[in-house]
Amino acid sequence: MTFRLTLAWLSNIVITLNVVQIFKYLKNIIRLPLAYSLLITLFFGIFSTNIILSFTPENFTYTLFLLSLYNYYAAIKLKKEEKTPAAALSLASITIGGLTITNIIKAFIPVFFEKNLFKSWKKIGNAILRGIIAVIIYTLLYLYRIDFKYQNIFSKTNQQYEKFSNVESMPTWDMVLSFFFGGNILFPGFIISDKHNMKGFTFKGLYMDLYSSIIPYIFIVILLILISWSYLKNFKNKWVQIIMISFFFDILIHCIMRFGLHTSYIYGGHFIFVYPLLIGWLFYAYKSTPKIMAILTLIVSLLFVYLLSNNLFRMSEFFWFLETYYQ
Repeated sequence: MTFRLTLAWLSNIVITLNVVQIFKYLKNIIRLPLAYSLLITLFFGIFSTNIILSFTPENFTYTLFLLSLYNYYAAIKLKKEEKTPAAALSLASITIGGLTITNIIKAFIPVFFEKNLFKSWKKIGNAILRGIIAVIIYTLLYLYRIDFKYQNIFSKTNQQYEKFSNVESMPTWDMVLSFFFGGNILFPGFIISDKHNMKGFTFKGLYMDLYSSIIPYIFIVILLILISWSYLKNFKNKWVQIIMISFFFDILIHCIMRFGLHTSYIYGGHFIFVYPLLIGWLFYAYKSTPKIMAILTLIVSLLFVYLLSNNLFRMSEFFWFLETYYQ
């Protein structure tokens, strides 16, 4: 019991540090005033993924923190017009890609935005060398972990893809909105089902359902409009491009390739940090336009109030489930 509580507390600490990283990015990189930084940070803090991962010892918990931390580190390097050292690139590849292999590409995205990279063959060569060093170190450690049975990589990948991509019971568009874009932020309703472990032990399981009313869809659409607006407004901003390229990669995997789309609400640790950062850059783009700043503040405040009330209500349902079946 003590060990489990220790893991739960560690998850809570890691998620708290993740929220702190988002605040530091808003305050130190985007340089938003304190009030706006706090509003966006509080909004991010009550995302459903943060709530779930705050007491769940899972790799997504640490992935979310490491991605937020690395984005902040890379942003500082770009702000100082410095390159990411090979050691830092290798460490990011190992820690981020080691937890989820598809995330390794996110460690290399900031390198492409280093100052005057494509204006000098020397800088291009240096970047390639750093990338090769990181890839070699990661590959050797990964092969060591699987006892160098590299032939199993593709077979297991295909098995996982077949297992998590063939779901026909729900409309694709609804899973994209309710699970990928929505479930990581705004809790939908829950479904209670009977489960068993193939050895005669039965238990109750809890799953997220599709949204059942129009209001959550409106919430998600407004949020998507805000981040799309931010991306278009800050299209030439290299920090915004880094964030969105990372996000596009997750959209490709889950929404287009449909990998784990029906359970994509559990993958939020790979990308939910994108939302507060893009909203922060949207505020930055209109810092000299008080009227639009006021409108944005009102919209985010209303979203925050609805998100808080909804997620508190859904968590009360979750605790009822625990008390009823797992007391």
